[in-house]
Amino acid sequence: MSHNPIRPWRDISRRTSRQIHVGKVAVGGGAPISVQTMTNTLTSDAGATIRQVLACAEAGADIVRVSCPDQASTKAMHEIVRESPVPLVADIHFHYKRAIEAAEAGAACLRINPGNIGSKERVRDVISAARDHGCSIRIGVNAGSLEKHLLEKYGEPCPDAMIESGLEHIRILQDNNFFEFKISVKASDVFMSAAAYQGLAEVTDAPIHLGITEAGGLTSGTIKSAIGLGNLLWAGIGDTIRVSLSADPVQEVKVGFEILKSLGLRHRGVTIISCPSCARQGFDVIKTVAELEERLEHIRTPISLSIIGCVVNGPGEALMTDVGFTGGGAGSGMVYLAGKQNHKQGNSGMIDHIVELVEARAAAFEANAKAAE
Repeated sequence: MSHNPIRPWRDISRRTSRQIHVGKVAVGGGAPISVQTMTNTLTSDAGATIRQVLACAEAGADIVRVSCPDQASTKAMHEIVRESPVPLVADIHFHYKRAIEAAEAGAACLRINPGNIGSKERVRDVISAARDHGCSIRIGVNAGSLEKHLLEKYGEPCPDAMIESGLEHIRILQDNNFFEFKISVKASDVFMSAAAYQGLAEVTDAPIHLGITEAGGLTSGTIKSAIGLGNLLWAGIGDTIRVSLSADPVQEVKVGFEILKSLGLRHRGVTIISCPSCARQGFDVIKTVAELEERLEHIRTPISLSIIGCVVNGPGEALMTDVGFTGGGAGSGMVYLAGKQNHKQGNSGMIDHIVELVEARAAAFEANAKAAE
């Protein structure tokens, strides 16, 4: 059973945008909302960067960004691109030659602000390199690095200044007949980011990259991102997302998918519905869920699992999930399959049994999907 039932009160009408490509990944134009992250290794250390890219891809990242601050980094990009299973975005800030080198090395996208590159000739050189090597471009506006003339005009970073900056950069690309671009307007302030993205969505049809920049650590940053990105995604805004955490990039990918899964916008792996536990619980819910999350990480097929400590809400939740377990008395509980009672299971060995059921269910879904192709 899907945890995304077709009900009008759960419908999200996504904003219509142009479609571009970051390598093989379509962005915008109704394509699935892609999840991105960024490496935090020295890009010049190709081995370390490749290991992190592979870990992020295994966690589900559709696109990975790497910083290219120097020539050693763009040189290493040749090897990193060759070993990466997902498209890579080269993060460029000021030096136009790094952008050209990254494009030549095989980067699928360049993250730049055209206005920061320098003269019109340099901008044209970067755009030419992107076009020649099949690169798209992300315009990355950030409240912390707005242009001086906009800060003077508005007095401080604000949504209008961010939107104006974005439109100025868009104009530069369009004047050079380049349209394979997406855009972001990020701030660490949720209100500023949301207002900027809402305004931007009204004035361009470019695909939008969502993010709350410098959101914080794993807990605080996850909450801030869930509020900011969730609000925008619920409103139909956003074609690709990156959760910015002071944490392992793999965690960014996991959080990004959980946000999308909560809104029914992407489905990957096991979605666990579990209670917070109380004195009624027939088994240790918290410990059980923690172990199940770890042991079911390898499942990629969308599947729902309910783990409820007692019969107050357990049977009702199990009706809506593929596999369910509801605590009972005398050291056992009830197993549900496809929303129906199936058999009793003792608490001893319960976790192993649930893992086996989920794996079997996922395998059956995969087989059915292949047979339908």
